[in-house]
Amino acid sequence: MNAMHIIRGSVVDMATDAIVNAANNSLLGGGGVDGAIHAAAGPGLLEECSKLGGCKTGCAKITKGYNLKAKYVIHTVGPITDGTVTFDDAALLAFCYLNCMELAYKHKLHSIAFCCISTGAYGFPIDKAAAIAVRFVKNWLNDNPDADMDVYFCCYNDKEYAAYNELMNC
Repeated sequence: MNAMHIIRGSVVDMATDAIVNAANNSLLGGGGVDGAIHAAAGPGLLEECSKLGGCKTGCAKITKGYNLKAKYVIHTVGPITDGTVTFDDAALLAFCYLNCMELAYKHKLHSIAFCCISTGAYGFPIDKAAAIAVRFVKNWLNDNPDADMDVYFCCYNDKEYAAYNELMNC
């Protein structure tokens, strides 16, 4: 049975089939959650990512989880904004969530934990990002009832948690 959950904490600590990394286009590590995932996973993750040829914004690629509790890491690159969200920005963020869900489904995974993609240094407002995430994941789950997928939205701070909690309790 498909279900969505909100968790207050770091995606790095999740023992799901996959966690989602809000990566940069190179996939070679960076700051924020990307840096934390690379640090926790160990050098094998960087080595595997170096062979993937990067990732375009809105797309997703999968690697092993190495030293993480999660079996896999799904890397996706969200749009960079100045706080103003265009139609293209919203569409690219939606594609991040959809492509991650499709990749998890393709690999027969049954649990996935998302961080708040693009909301840190990439400047996407959390309220708009959360609305896109919940809407598109909910629609994907409804369209794929056979997926048997548990989806976790990991909220690192109170602002993220409040945004997701408001949407999930509507």
